[in-house]
Amino acid sequence: MTPEDNLALFPGSVSSRDLDTLFYESLVRKAGYRLIAGVDEAGRGPLAGPVVAAAVILPEGLVLEGVRDSKEMSENGREKAFSLVHERALSVGVGVVSAEEIDRINILQASLQAMKKAILSLDPRPEFCLVDGIHPVPVPIPYRCLKQGDRRSHSISAASIVAKVYRDRIMCSFHDRFPVYGFSENKGYGTAQHLAALRKQGACPIHRLTFRRVI
Repeated sequence: MTPEDNLALFPGSVSSRDLDTLFYESLVRKAGYRLIAGVDEAGRGPLAGPVVAAAVILPEGLVLEGVRDSKEMSENGREKAFSLVHERALSVGVGVVSAEEIDRINILQASLQAMKKAILSLDPRPEFCLVDGIHPVPVPIPYRCLKQGDRRSHSISAASIVAKVYRDRIMCSFHDRFPVYGFSENKGYGTAQHLAALRKQGACPIHRLTFRRVI
């Protein structure tokens, strides 16, 4: 077996229940790559605001305490982990695509563009990317998609935290401009309070007009 043959094991060769969260990073290293970025996005589902992606390169073998799938963490836990990732990572990149662009190209394409921006903003550039999800990312860098990667890869977990916290902060800043919608609490998701505000006030400039329930 050649080093590249190791990559043929992607993505489902190991049960996620028993998975070492550095398994896929180790697999990629066996294929000869050293700078490996985990990539994830946040904000595909909300009715307002941008979609944000993050890419994170961690030092080989590093496991950061408290870093896991951002959806399983408290807001306080994510904030602490966000700082820790920035302290210990070799590189962190973020990509943001606006609600206006989401309406123009659709949310899937916008998510992939945000991932591309995040990856290409890394310095140093990664040699290989582990990408959460199943959709190809338009980058000139070798990568593999990993379904439920934010639970199965430590690098992707780190990226999920960065993307989530970065986007939440954006939405809190929008709350100051458009307080009636409650963006500091709902982060743009379709809560009852948010929907009630939409019915009463209509959409604001950061709403995704192509999304159901917005108009």
